[in-house]
Amino acid sequence: MNSPGNLANRRKVIAAAVVIIALIYLVQLFRLQLLSPEYREYADSNAFLRRTLYPARGAIYDRNDNLLVYNRPTYDVMMVVREMEQFDTTDFCRTLNIDLEQFNRLDADMRDRRKNPGYSSYTPQLFLSQLSVEEYALLQEKLYKFPGIYIQSRTERQYNYSGMGLVLGYVAEVDKNKMAADPYYVRGDYVGKSGIELSHEEDLRGEKGVEVLLRDAHGRVQGRYEEGRHDEAPVSGKDLKISIDIDLQLYGEQLMHNKVGSIVMIEPRTGEILCMVSAPAYDPSLLTGKAFGTNYRSLENNPYKPLINRAIAGTYPPGSTFKPAQGLIFLQEGIITPETRHSCFGGYPPLGGRPACHGHASPLAIQYALATSCNSFFSYGLNGMLSNRSKYSGTVEAFDVWKDHMVRMGFGYPLGVDLPSEKRGFIPNSKFYSNVFKTDRWNAHNIISIAIGQGEILATPLQIANMGALIANRGYYYTPHVVKEIKGGALDEKYTTRHESGINREHVELTVAGMADAVTIGTCRGINLEPFMEVCGKTGTAENPHGDDHSLFMGFAPKDDPQVAIAVVVESGRFGATNAVPIARLMLQQYFRGEIPESDRWLENSVINREILPYVYTRNLPVRQHEPVKPQEEQ
Repeated sequence: MNSPGNLANRRKVIAAAVVIIALIYLVQLFRLQLLSPEYREYADSNAFLRRTLYPARGAIYDRNDNLLVYNRPTYDVMMVVREMEQFDTTDFCRTLNIDLEQFNRLDADMRDRRKNPGYSSYTPQLFLSQLSVEEYALLQEKLYKFPGIYIQSRTERQYNYSGMGLVLGYVAEVDKNKMAADPYYVRGDYVGKSGIELSHEEDLRGEKGVEVLLRDAHGRVQGRYEEGRHDEAPVSGKDLKISIDIDLQLYGEQLMHNKVGSIVMIEPRTGEILCMVSAPAYDPSLLTGKAFGTNYRSLENNPYKPLINRAIAGTYPPGSTFKPAQGLIFLQEGIITPETRHSCFGGYPPLGGRPACHGHASPLAIQYALATSCNSFFSYGLNGMLSNRSKYSGTVEAFDVWKDHMVRMGFGYPLGVDLPSEKRGFIPNSKFYSNVFKTDRWNAHNIISIAIGQGEILATPLQIANMGALIANRGYYYTPHVVKEIKGGALDEKYTTRHESGINREHVELTVAGMADAVTIGTCRGINLEPFMEVCGKTGTAENPHGDDHSLFMGFAPKDDPQVAIAVVVESGRFGATNAVPIARLMLQQYFRGEIPESDRWLENSVINREILPYVYTRNLPVRQHEPVKPQEEQ
């Protein structure tokens, strides 16, 4: 028989159980309705359809306002899985011009949360992208047959010119790493992958909008919710004006036809890049539309590597184009004076004529040494600096001073151009050689080849052109850049910051005189444009372990009012005067005259029709191919 106390305890237990169950229900309701995104999506999806509105990507213009890159409409097929009912899959596939196997693969990819991290069965998911206008029209007519299927409009890049693909870059579907790093992107979005499209992605992409549509009880769209008061309009991307002259660019690409190498032209007073040719080049329209994958693989497998921008990612021994920088250091450090003379009898005497040199008057001073590109003079200069015990404690200190000068002149590290994948080249420091020789007791004769831009020295064509701009400016440069203006935005201040080399102006003026003599009486007479214009230049012939020597030229014009600096690199082009100089001459003619004079037409035809394709070996099979020299990392 239950006592009154037991009955009271039982009532308390039952009451507590009821309270606990009620609390559990309340907590669950709170979690589902307020905290659970899936429940919220389900509730919203019953009443609303949120359609993403994609912004137009910013257009790109050249320095003369020629439209380079613009947009055209394209369409994506979107699915809301929860709304899909049984429909004629065969008819759907026929409409989209796909087979059932492809349908199943696309459907599986869409539902795979590893490939599509934002997947939800309640919201529109990308099924198939880039429908043509014709495909869109055909699907639109039959859309009523396919519940849960929607069409979303967006834009696709189009090009007015067939060149400059490496500078402009391309856009492609975003990958999962980018989606994880930036919540702006979802599966099916497009993002800049290279060139300006990548480096200025945030300027070009704009901001997405959203359109909120109201559904009825059967899930059918009835129109805009509350007359669009909750819609958000997309914000178009910013237009860009780049510093490149498209006519000059296309002419440079024409001259580099069937060649491997680069042409870079810079406006010294601003650092704006007027032309950036990398050969071989490709038509940017190849990397758009449904043929993107096929075309990309073809370019990637091309043995001449057209996807590498050699202007900023190709690294080469600069050869004799490096000698002006050497001379400036020797003058600034007091190792030589303008009157210092060294002998040359076909080479550097202390090492038995190595490195060898061509014939010219001897002994000679710095100005004539630059004009004649004397190897012996600059070998004496390097030895004089590294063995000078009155200024430096030893070779190690002297070499690090030398290296620091080179870095201030723009070598050894990326210059900071507003394009991705710029390489640093290579300027060794003393520790590098101490590790190589296993001792600090090495000297100039152990590394004499760097005196003439060989050995371990590597530079990009952009760095070589920038050296021309520094000399043209008499001792300073601006960071080279390809974007001139951002509509509604501003350039990074680093592109308007002057970089001083620390070299006295009188030393640079002497170097200018030597480079002017090189054009009139020296090694690059082929670029002499007098009386029309006084050009300053320096040829280079760089040893190439993969075949014939590389042909190089660096210079600027006019001498006393420099408007352009130029560098030309032709892989396996042999002597600098043979191939790089004629190309530079034609580029300067095109830039300053706007056309090639009749007297140079024969040269133009000769250069365009000349084929210079380097040989290297891959997988032990002889093929014509270029592999950029890889810089050694600084120790």
